[in-house]
Amino acid sequence: MIKKEYLFSDITEKIIGSSMSVHNILGNGFQEVVYQRALAIEMTEQGLSFSRELEIPIFYKEEEIGTRRVDFFVEDKVMVEIKAVIKLDNLHLAQAINYLEAYKMKVGLLINFGANSLEFRRINDPDKSKKLN
Repeated sequence: MIKKEYLFSDITEKIIGSSMSVHNILGNGFQEVVYQRALAIEMTEQGLSFSRELEIPIFYKEEEIGTRRVDFFVEDKVMVEIKAVIKLDNLHLAQAINYLEAYKMKVGLLINFGANSLEFRRINDPDKSKKLN
């Protein structure tokens, strides 16, 4: 359920709706990249602006040690990480939280297309509580 009092709920509602459309049409069983491409089409149809696979450096003690890419940044406000696995687990959640922190974002969505039913988790401001909604 999408709560209107959540930060950027108007955007996350469109992203989740787009994801549901993709899952309804494609079902599960494809690789992440297939869902990523289909989701890009759906979000464009919803009038959402986004960038795909933006790379960010990862630092350890102020030294760059690598890079990571998140699947989408939507409206420069919501980070979206997609998966195509049977079930989301704590490792996927930790990855999404780390991305949210690394990109200094307040709101993220972790979306899984691999299950029989679409799964999604909203991640809010990990600096404060690292809680899920």
